[in-house]
Amino acid sequence: MLPKFELLMAETLPEALEMLVDRGPDASPMAGGTNLIPDMRAGTHHPSTVVNVEGLSELGGIRRENGHVVVGSGVTLAEVLRSDLIAEHGRPLQDAARVFANPLVRNRATIGGNLGNASPAADTAPPLLALGAEVELSTTDGSRWVGLHDFFVHVCDTVCEPGDLITAVRWDVPSARSVGGFRKLSLRKAMAISVVSAAAQVTLDDDGRCEDVRIALGAVAPTPVRAYEAEDMLKGARLEPELIEEVRHVACQAASCIDDVRSSAAYRERVASVLVRRLLMGLVSKE
Repeated sequence: MLPKFELLMAETLPEALEMLVDRGPDASPMAGGTNLIPDMRAGTHHPSTVVNVEGLSELGGIRRENGHVVVGSGVTLAEVLRSDLIAEHGRPLQDAARVFANPLVRNRATIGGNLGNASPAADTAPPLLALGAEVELSTTDGSRWVGLHDFFVHVCDTVCEPGDLITAVRWDVPSARSVGGFRKLSLRKAMAISVVSAAAQVTLDDDGRCEDVRIALGAVAPTPVRAYEAEDMLKGARLEPELIEEVRHVACQAASCIDDVRSSAAYRERVASVLVRRLLMGLVSKE
């Protein structure tokens, strides 16, 4: 059963931001509500005020702008899955959307909500880290862009201050020589939280060597993480099977795997290694 709370219905973005500032740290924004409502029912989150931002035009849309792909925070995972622009310039994110929960949840769950909840297992986080994404945080005083690698602080904790609202996500339009993807393992094929997830984006030079590499892991640490040492091993090299075998073990060192109800730490480490290998081998076939 839901606890008592006040529901405010914002009609514009400025109005929503004013509501969040006025109600202070006990106010929470809500778009799809696929995280917030279950958390409130479970008693793990109890805002005194909920500000509804669903359907605000300022938070919608997927567009190409000034060399970036820009996705409004209110865009749903179903919209990501249908987007030709994301298919062309954000393949890891679209791969993640394809295995995100089920169609009913994808129709309501939003990019901003999934990132703002800051679960270590958030399916959109590793692909957006691999794409080098930034998050736009807006308040009544203006907005600022924060690199996603700096956005997550700890489990369910971000750099957001009271009054902040995630309004968009953006990343540089990748080179035509870029390939990327996402893989995850969960306890069943649908409606299951990731046990481990992995995403990668690789840009190749004219000789087929890795010019730029990003590898990200989810559900293996208190926050989604980049595997920087593994990335460095690939830069300037070709995606050869022998090197990939070395890289997958180094990638696991970025994780701080823990035991929980879904998996043991040892199993997570093993799965992370396998997922990274399969992911990178899959990128070889896309070259």
